[in-house]
Amino acid sequence: MKFVCKIFSVLRKKIIPRWKLSQFRYLCQSNALPSHIKITMTRQTLFEDSYHQIMRLPAYELRRRLYIIFRGEEGLDYGGVSREWFFLLSHEVLNPMYCLFEYANKNNYSLQINPASYVNPDHLQYFKFIGRFIAMALYHGRFIYSGFTMPFYKRMLNKKLTTKDIESIDPEFYNSLVWVRDNNIDECGLELWFSVDFEVLGQIIHHELKENGDKERVTEENKEEYLTLMTEWRMTRGIEQQTKTFLDGFNEVVPLEWLKYFDERELELMLCGMQEIDVDDWQRNTIYRHYNRNSKQVLWFWQFVRETDNEKRARLLQFVTGTCRVPVGGFAELMGSNGPQRFCIEKVGKETWLPRSHTCFNRLDLPPYKSYDQLVEKLNYAIEETEGFGQE
Repeated sequence: MKFVCKIFSVLRKKIIPRWKLSQFRYLCQSNALPSHIKITMTRQTLFEDSYHQIMRLPAYELRRRLYIIFRGEEGLDYGGVSREWFFLLSHEVLNPMYCLFEYANKNNYSLQINPASYVNPDHLQYFKFIGRFIAMALYHGRFIYSGFTMPFYKRMLNKKLTTKDIESIDPEFYNSLVWVRDNNIDECGLELWFSVDFEVLGQIIHHELKENGDKERVTEENKEEYLTLMTEWRMTRGIEQQTKTFLDGFNEVVPLEWLKYFDERELELMLCGMQEIDVDDWQRNTIYRHYNRNSKQVLWFWQFVRETDNEKRARLLQFVTGTCRVPVGGFAELMGSNGPQRFCIEKVGKETWLPRSHTCFNRLDLPPYKSYDQLVEKLNYAIEETEGFGQE
């Protein structure tokens, strides 16, 4: 049944191990149903037509082959129409203008659930629909228009969130937690409590991180608990119901068990695909600190980028910017934590160090390696293995 396999031709083992893709493909094929389902809509009412037809069907029916029809348009769907439908509908349902999703912050074009989505009285039903739709894209091997934040992909995989995950969606908040982690709270005289105030649609909401949190002060002894609770709160504030409903819809079509071997980066690639990366555009829009464009380490870096295939370039781009996708306007429109932020290669550390990425600044710390082979070895290891709180 070829319709569930098309995604795998572009995601070879250098990005996602082949056995993982084969296992997922087997689960899709073995749970596929015969025949097809028709989804008919007009372009003018794409969102509502798709919503009503997907939600009226039992979830298992959505595993049948799709037959997409745009009313008033001739032609059979041999895959091209369904690809267009997934692209157009994902652009529509994920559009922040509907108040269901929002950009992670003003300088980050990855999407997350909008805590103010409740202004739409039907928002929970819409989130269940969107969960089903995103799962259909994964199941049928189609790509969606926009990607989510890495923490949201981790939620989809039921993986534990860490303080590090906050950096890409709220750099200032992340830095405040790092400051608490790295400084002695008792000596600073800082008055912190196990509670927090935040704003939604102009309304200040008070939240206790634990029972009687208003009465418990943060100390050097209990600050690890505070950091853990603040991380959990920041990642779930105001979106618990929406996230649960989205995941309920998603897992009706693609059970969590089917994805247990994937990580969040691999899930992004499976849903969003990879763009062909224009190396010339990337190099044109790169700046350097303590190196220059003729430094041998810089020349070696670009040699590595040009000699590797697009899959590895996507992994490298994901390592240094947090996403494998390039803005529509190319590398000149990369965004950082404070607005437009071009990719930067900075000379940092010793030749024994691994390269280090700062995704909120689109920066790569590249040590002064002594040879091209050493740079390739260290860079490959960093791309494939490095993650966690220590990577900034």
